[in-house]
Amino acid sequence: MSNGYWRDRPVFVTGATGLVGGWLVKRLLADGADVVCLVRDWVPRCEMVRSRDIERVKVVRGDVRDRACLERALAEYESDTVFHLAAQTIVGVANRNPVATFEDNIQGTWNLLEACRRLTTVKAVVAASSDKAYGDQTVLPYVETMPLQGQHPYDVSKSCADLIAHAYAVSYGLPVAITRCGNIYGGGDLNWDRIVPGSIRAALRGERPAIRSDGGYVRDYLYVEDAVAAYMLLAEKLAGSEDLRGQAFNFSSETGMSGIDLVTRLLAAMGSSLLPEIQNVASNEIRHQSLSAAKARDLLHWEPLFTLEEGLARTIAWYTAYLSTEE
Repeated sequence: MSNGYWRDRPVFVTGATGLVGGWLVKRLLADGADVVCLVRDWVPRCEMVRSRDIERVKVVRGDVRDRACLERALAEYESDTVFHLAAQTIVGVANRNPVATFEDNIQGTWNLLEACRRLTTVKAVVAASSDKAYGDQTVLPYVETMPLQGQHPYDVSKSCADLIAHAYAVSYGLPVAITRCGNIYGGGDLNWDRIVPGSIRAALRGERPAIRSDGGYVRDYLYVEDAVAAYMLLAEKLAGSEDLRGQAFNFSSETGMSGIDLVTRLLAAMGSSLLPEIQNVASNEIRHQSLSAAKARDLLHWEPLFTLEEGLARTIAWYTAYLSTEE
């Protein structure tokens, strides 16, 4: 239940047409926030458009690589809370087009932070990093004190953006904190190459779900509404505590799972007898990742609201309804 913190609060969101952004905007609007969204591409099938939430926000057409646009929007709408979610998020795309990924994820981050630094109205900036920023580690699960050592294009882009956010907090006192989540899933993800939406769509069509890896790559999976609650909680705590500036927080259900196990659970939940197709074509990806969320539990009193089974059930229901009307 809302505590009234977000009522009439001016909030700026980048990446609002993405998976997390769409659910974040929905929750902010429900809590009464005055939301401004930076939108680069028009995505008519995204959740923010389909739900008509886009008609309830102010839309700035622009790109995170355009600092003048960011400075103008933040100043004009006097946003005091910023959620920076805009990024190129697909590992395969990063491998094929690293320069564009670096521009979006690294340059876009420093542009936004520099725009926030120039203003006096901004009280909290939540910058989305990723568990990929840790790169390969010899000890798991990841904890926030581990070095950031991405090696492949996507991982490096997140390591760099993460460090830049920390630098703005330490050097300039910018009220920015960093989120590092596992693989976020939920209804509204239209990147069909990802394992959850791709597997659900395939099963609904009566086709075998494809697993790009050998099925043994382990990831943490976090339901999108849990991620949104974490982002909003962190922003609220950050605005009231200088001690949180520059700090990073892992958010995770702490249930690492292989690709084959996840797809098997999805198929069972859908009552499907299909078997996944192992393609084994993944490259430049970390084999085993898992996160400790102990710091978030201890300092923020955060914990997931949904079990994996509950999150998958809600996700399956969303795609079942979505695909029944779109195809």
